[in-house]
Amino acid sequence: MPGPWGAVLYDTVTTHVRTAPRRRTFRHRGYLWLVDPDRPPALPRPLRPLARFLPRDHGLGRPGAELTIRQELDRYLAGHGVRLGDGQVLMLTQARSLGYVFNPLTVYWCRDGAGRPLCTVAEVHNTYGDRHRYLLFPDADGRAETPKDFPVSPFFPVDGRYRMVLPEPHGRLRLTVHLDRPGGRAFTATVRGTGRPAGPAALLRTALAHPFATWAVSLHIRYRGIRLWLGGLPVHPRPGAAPGRTVPTSVPPTTDLPPTTEVPTP
Repeated sequence: MPGPWGAVLYDTVTTHVRTAPRRRTFRHRGYLWLVDPDRPPALPRPLRPLARFLPRDHGLGRPGAELTIRQELDRYLAGHGVRLGDGQVLMLTQARSLGYVFNPLTVYWCRDGAGRPLCTVAEVHNTYGDRHRYLLFPDADGRAETPKDFPVSPFFPVDGRYRMVLPEPHGRLRLTVHLDRPGGRAFTATVRGTGRPAGPAALLRTALAHPFATWAVSLHIRYRGIRLWLGGLPVHPRPGAAPGRTVPTSVPPTTDLPPTTEVPTP
């Protein structure tokens, strides 16, 4: 990992395109971190309020579990028959900043001790405070699919399948998540970004360009939800869930996914 902190900062543009039952598109600018959870950035004290990587903000958030981010991930994977051993993990996420964090999606790319891709974990947080993980075994292009079995948007039921394109980032970040429901594609989210080595100057420049970024993500999602509700979009009842709930999913490799769909400009 490059730079004085062994981490990368990505200036990002996240785009959501909802195609059913009516078309809606919005974009949000922000930034994400790519870090090694075994060696999180060691920020000087004056900058720590801008970026903290706390175990309780990641993983499945089980109270009382005194584990590091990596240890919790190791335990989760071992529960599904995947042994990381001394392999490396890269984590793409938002850090806690100015006392708050909300991560709609955190991605973990896992390699074995020989450096070979082993699996990818897509960790989803919803605005109800619930968390869920999808264990994926992507093809060489980062493509995988899995049934949707966790509530995210109250305007979609818990059905359909995700088709994800999550290649490990190298300089540029290009992630895509499609939701296919009976009747066709219902939703597409993309994250595009350009990275640079993380350090004091890079963090200050990014934080000034995107002040209160972690708060903005949560507020933007809620604002869009209110607009959809006021527009008459029906709300689906949320299945009973408690914080830390997970429905483990393990999906074998697949190579029959369609080409990545680029999101149109609003």
